[in-house]
Amino acid sequence: MPANISLYTVNSIIFLDNDGKRLLAKYYKPPHGEADPDSLAGQDKKQATFEANLFQKTQKVNGDIILFENQIVVYKEYSDVIIYLTGGLNENEALLYTTLQGLIGALDIVLKSSIDKKSIQENYDMVSLAVDETADDGIILETDPAVIASRVTKAPTDDVNIKIDLSEKGLFNAFQFAKSKVSERLQQGF
Repeated sequence: MPANISLYTVNSIIFLDNDGKRLLAKYYKPPHGEADPDSLAGQDKKQATFEANLFQKTQKVNGDIILFENQIVVYKEYSDVIIYLTGGLNENEALLYTTLQGLIGALDIVLKSSIDKKSIQENYDMVSLAVDETADDGIILETDPAVIASRVTKAPTDDVNIKIDLSEKGLFNAFQFAKSKVSERLQQGF
């Protein structure tokens, strides 16, 4: 029986606190999946119910991988936060677990070794970016914690340093530069 191979391996990444309340959640579904016109109708309620049931199932259970509601769930529990990553039944558990470990390692770097509810809430933007750098629309992008953390913490750099001089001389120089470039283009065209 052939396996249904797809890039879309992650169904959701969920952060819950020790009371089962959502800190952050990203749900993904393949763009070419089965069409359900009523899928948006009760989506939030379904997600909240799923999260509550998942929390009840994994609360105070020492484990890393479970099968829950026809999904493979890998998770890691900290003092007051549980981080879940879910995938379909046909997905590779080792790949999902490696992805979760990569995300947790990146969060450990970004949050300076304090993965807890307070630091996640205070650095929500960085945590959200780390999640986005790990998986995008359910496709695993990166599993290396150092690479994920570097993409989150470093601002993009450009090779060109542009300094804008808004004085009269600076504007005149900009006009002369633009004029020379336009004349060069016109000469190349003929």
